[in-house]
Amino acid sequence: MSKENSTIHIKHFVEGVAYLLRETFAGSPPGQPSAYLDRGVGIFATLDGLTAEAASREFHGTTIAAQTEHAKFYLDRLCEYINGRTEPVNWDDSWLIETVNDAEWEALRASVRHAYENTLRCVASVVDWNEQRVGMAIGMVAHTAYHLGAIRQIAKTN
Repeated sequence: MSKENSTIHIKHFVEGVAYLLRETFAGSPPGQPSAYLDRGVGIFATLDGLTAEAASREFHGTTIAAQTEHAKFYLDRLCEYINGRTEPVNWDDSWLIETVNDAEWEALRASVRHAYENTLRCVASVVDWNEQRVGMAIGMVAHTAYHLGAIRQIAKTN
């Protein structure tokens, strides 16, 4: 196999990561194939369908607000690492928000949208996709998909 056939084109990798992040956050648009979700069940639609009270309701030691803040925090920090951050992160800080009022819930949902948009820009701007950056990009997809599932399961109990 030639080297050309054994490598992935950066453009295809970035497009694949962006496609999966879009599905995780915005859901699959009508008429488009889905990688792993039912139509219209991304993070945005799920969070928009919840009140601050529902997002703050404890379920087995966590809340939707906590899951949401943690997923957003993770995206923000991984973009920082992709862009050269070397300082350690206190991951416990990602779980500090457990309950929200209406204004805080609105602000948290807006910050999730901002983190998602920033993540797409972050992934698109990488020129040198080394092993560590590829792992972080794949981690972004897997981690946010996991938390979407956790949020949706908790929401079913409300």
